This record gives sequence, structure tokens and C-alpha cells, in this order.
Amino acid sequence: MTISQLFHLPFSGNGVWLELKRQNFSIPFLAWVVVVPMSFLPPVMLYYAGTHYGDAFLAGFADKEWRFITTILFLAELLTFFVMGWLIRAVLDGYKMEISYQDSYLLATVAPIPLWLSSLALLVPVLAVSVVAVAVGMFLSCALIYQGVRSLCHRSDNDVVAMSATYTVMAAALLAWGILMAMVWAF
Repeated sequence: MTISQLFHLPFSGNGVWLELKRQNFSIPFLAWVVVVPMSFLPPVMLYYAGTHYGDAFLAGFADKEWRFITTILFLAELLTFFVMGWLIRAVLDGYKMEISYQDSYLLATVAPIPLWLSSLALLVPVLAVSVVAVAVGMFLSCALIYQGVRSLCHRSDNDVVAMSATYTVMAAALLAWGILMAMVWAF
């Protein structure tokens, strides 16, 4: 698997996803090698922005307890991974689409990568840059969910059903992301 193939994941069908599936990564491997390191990125970037930019970035931004907030965010991200893997499996089963637990966790690992990477926008002390980066990250995450569902599920007529199942998974994922962000702003 090359880097250029990974960049095609949100926009390509079976080929790249099936190659990723053939790698047969275990759930613990995905958790330790991808999820844990990538989950560090948003809290670290948020801590950096909160302690370096302060109120210049956003009013009230400097007054937060960033060590506590970022620790809770990191732990919540890890919990979200395990919940989303289970949820993807449950939703697709509800739509009569066959997917293994391993594949549902593969999708739960790959889908949030653009959102994790969007936190790098916090290197720029401009709120608009972060907002645009998060919007692009959400779009790419939704595209990854759709392509992953289409490619990893075993069903011949799965385009319309995959789209419907994707909407359900995306709604849950965006709700989880919204809860994580609300947690950050509430503390």
C-alpha cells in the first residue's frame, strides 16, 4: 500500500479498500499503531493553541484548564473508536449488510484520520483556518465511511443501501464529534 493509494481511499471504490482489507490488521494492531498515536494529535494541538494563542485565537480560550481538557479529550477519543467500531457493525447488520468486526474496526480506524489531521490547522492562530480544516476533514471522513461501507460489505446491490447505512453511521459519528467538541468548550 502506497501513500498515493491511501489518498485515493475517500474517492475510490473496491480496489484500494480491498488492498487495505487484505493486509488483515488485527483490532489491537489498529488501536495501538493508528488510533492511539493519531488520537494524541488533537489534544496536543489544542493544548498548544490554548497555551500559546490564548484569547487572540478565541475569546475565553486562555482561561481554560488545558491539561485537564486535553487528557479527557484523548481518553474520549479512544473510547469513541471502540464504540464506533461496534456501532458500524450494528448499523450495517441492521441494513442486512455483512461486515466482520475486523472490517468495522478498520473503517472506524480509517474514517477519523482526516479529522485527526485537521487539528494541525491549530498551528495557525486564525480561527477561520481551523474551521475550514475541520469542514474539509468532516467531508473526507464522510467520504471514507461511504467508500468503506461500499467496499467492505458483501452485497451486490449495495450502492443505495450503502448510502443509507452511511448516513446513519455519519450521523452517529458527527454526533460523537460534536459531543467531543462540546466537552472541550464546556470545561
